[in-house]
Amino acid sequence: MRLSEKLDRVLTRADELKHLLSTADGAQFGTLSKELSELEPLVDKVQALRAAERARDEAEAMLADPELRELAEDEYLAQKEAVPRLEREVRLMLLPKDAADERSAILEIRPAAGGDEAALFAAELFRAYQRYAEARRWRFEVMDYDESDLGGVKGAVAEIQGRGVFARLKYESGVHRVQRVPATETQGRIHTSTVTVAVLPEAEEVDVQINEGDLRIDTYRASGAGGQHVNKTDSAVRITHLPTGVVVAMQEEKSQHKNRAKAMKILRARLYEAERSRLAATRAADRKGQVGTGDRSERIRTYNFPQGRVTDHRIGLTLHKIDRVMLGEFDDIVDALTAEDEAARLAAEGE
Repeated sequence: MRLSEKLDRVLTRADELKHLLSTADGAQFGTLSKELSELEPLVDKVQALRAAERARDEAEAMLADPELRELAEDEYLAQKEAVPRLEREVRLMLLPKDAADERSAILEIRPAAGGDEAALFAAELFRAYQRYAEARRWRFEVMDYDESDLGGVKGAVAEIQGRGVFARLKYESGVHRVQRVPATETQGRIHTSTVTVAVLPEAEEVDVQINEGDLRIDTYRASGAGGQHVNKTDSAVRITHLPTGVVVAMQEEKSQHKNRAKAMKILRARLYEAERSRLAATRAADRKGQVGTGDRSERIRTYNFPQGRVTDHRIGLTLHKIDRVMLGEFDDIVDALTAEDEAARLAAEGE
């Protein structure tokens, strides 16, 4: 279907919704109002595009008149530039939406290869994401933080609440590599370590049906830093989802009940993302359009401290400002990844 036909359908549907709303009752009114409110930004953009096209065509016609040519030339050039920009914006708005984009997210960071150095970098990266969340006024709640002996982490989990969190952070999932001279290195040799990052869209109970009979729940005494309750009560909880083998352990809270609630939230997110990944893998168009949003084994980025650079390998982006990135300034990377993903999806739509 040509773009103009798609846009005609959008405008027609908006008119239909306005007419239906005039006679709708309670429940139907809410459903129709929601659809119209979601459609209105696209309608406004379509109308802006159509207006720019008309203005361009009118100015182009005036160029043939010697008396009007000078007057029309600037308008023609302005609208000729505006039309493709507006058309691209419209095409982007027409792309299928990721239902999870507007959701909050669960962030999980764990050291992989590199021992103590990997644990230290995992802690630093976790703090960088915390700073990023705070700068965007998102709520960052640490759900689990298993500290290592030297101040790193064996694993850290946070809930990041806000509108559009997953859309901004979903490209962070994968293997992050760090190259630097560890503080414990006496001969100045550069070490390479890796950590894994997983960003999961937060799932509601209605998104994932979990049968209590499919769960094995074990309680045990917490270990490590954590206050008076450590090794005193069986407050830590380990939940195993038997059909999938997914295991979530939680010991951050003193209360067994709170640890169980947090573990269930993480379990729902993991199961929800697993189902999303399964569905996405069956759609060739999705695979073509993906920059990389979920494979934890994919090495996505290198942080090279001696050279002061951060490189995202998926799009070949290199930034020479590692200090700023580690302070939570991820927007340049996220914006570039988003733009690349949008371009790939637009290209896939055009095939």
